[in-house]
Amino acid sequence: MLTADTRAALVVSGGGARAAYEVGVLKAVKDLMPRHGHSPFSIYCGISGGAINAVGLAAATEDFRAGVEGLESFWSGLHAGDVYRADPWGVAMSGGRWLMALTAGWLFGTGPRALLDNTPLRRLLSAQLDFSRLEGAIANQSLRALSLSCSGYASGQCVSFFQGRADLEPWHRPQRAGAHVALGVDHVMASMAVPFLFPAERLHREYFGDGAMRELAPLSPAVRLGADRMLVIGTGRMADLASERWRSGGRPTLAETAGQVLAGIFVDRVSADIERMQQVNRLVARIPPEVRQREGLPWRPVELMVIQPSERLDAVAANMAEELPWAVRLLLRGMGVRKGAGGAFVSYLLFEAAYTRRLIELGYRDAMARRGELSVFLDLDRT
Repeated sequence: MLTADTRAALVVSGGGARAAYEVGVLKAVKDLMPRHGHSPFSIYCGISGGAINAVGLAAATEDFRAGVEGLESFWSGLHAGDVYRADPWGVAMSGGRWLMALTAGWLFGTGPRALLDNTPLRRLLSAQLDFSRLEGAIANQSLRALSLSCSGYASGQCVSFFQGRADLEPWHRPQRAGAHVALGVDHVMASMAVPFLFPAERLHREYFGDGAMRELAPLSPAVRLGADRMLVIGTGRMADLASERWRSGGRPTLAETAGQVLAGIFVDRVSADIERMQQVNRLVARIPPEVRQREGLPWRPVELMVIQPSERLDAVAANMAEELPWAVRLLLRGMGVRKGAGGAFVSYLLFEAAYTRRLIELGYRDAMARRGELSVFLDLDRT
């Protein structure tokens, strides 16, 4: 049986509906394991939509198969109305608040909190996520820590709220901190509060939003919590070639601009931190352990495996935008979403079964294409 002394970490940072891709990769891990294997991870770090996946698996460390199957069922049956108000009246209210803010917001001194009302998501998560199981998993040493990253709007600081072993210490770094707390639905809601789309969540004395906004080092929480190797599942392609250029049909719309801003938040920082860790690993490999100990250097090697989509998720979303309820499509059309355009923006909102199942299939296929490497990296034959 694996224990919390086996310090393999899972880092999942999917934005919005893109997090369904991560479940496909995890499904492949499950299928490569022995039938009754325990989780190959003891540390889980979730950001944005990945927070749901991190909590779901951390609460099922002793039955990894059931945890993954639960997540697959969750994402495969999802609809936009389960996450945000997608009915005509709810969308009209959201659009009306924005129109009022633009035309007469100065008169009332107030503005809309976000484009969409994600009240349904809170009800869904409250019913689906069992935080009460975390302490039991920590006590039997199958779980070392679960971390959910959120961005403070007042402080500008990224805080990784974590629940784990009593000996894990909080940390404070420039623009980053780790706080040892009892996690709950509020933390998931905050981590998933995609800027502009969903409202911020109050945690303690500050309002927090999506952790990707201020998380300059997405892999850092896993390292701080003791990981010696980590599987990072991203939702943006790292293999895009600089020579790949798309012909522009005109000025970018509001939706296309917002999509690129979100891509910069979710994709670029993860890719940059992966590259930085790979460089540090190469540097540490050149310094003998005895020298690091003598000089008091805190560096240590952390094995890293990264799985990211072999297809552009925004292109997939652009071709499936019609799956959204008509009221939502109407709202997005006003922002410039057209067939084949605005897919990057739509990909964060497309909480529809046809799209999420497509991402699960893609994640499964991408992971199985590297099944040998994945099995060795996670030592799946022993779990």
